Amino acid sequence: MAIRRVMPIVHSEDEDMDQNRDFYGRLGFEEVMNHGWIMTLASPTTPAAQVSFMTSDKTAPVSPDISVEVDDVDAAYAAIREAGAEIVHPLQDEEWGVRRFFVRDPNGRVVNVLSHR
Repeated sequence: MAIRRVMPIVHSEDEDMDQNRDFYGRLGFEEVMNHGWIMTLASPTTPAAQVSFMTSDKTAPVSPDISVEVDDVDAAYAAIREAGAEIVHPLQDEEWGVRRFFVRDPNGRVVNVLSHR
């Protein structure tokens, strides 16, 4: 299993999304995804350098703190379950083209582990 990218998720209010885009745009980030409840900004020269802003997760009971994209989310899910870690949101396919699950890390942070389909 290979890691493709790691991305922090900043919890934000609806009314702050445009301000976040403008602020980080001054640092060179560009909007690459916006579903209304989550917006991702990326470096145009290093596309894996990203940050997301989320109001609340659309399909999960909690909002994650970080996303880790892997090349095989099923293998990651099996490894995490075998280790006995707390699965916060089960493995599932999402309508926006990812397969993902959430796990709680030893610090209590919620990690969104995903692969694009």
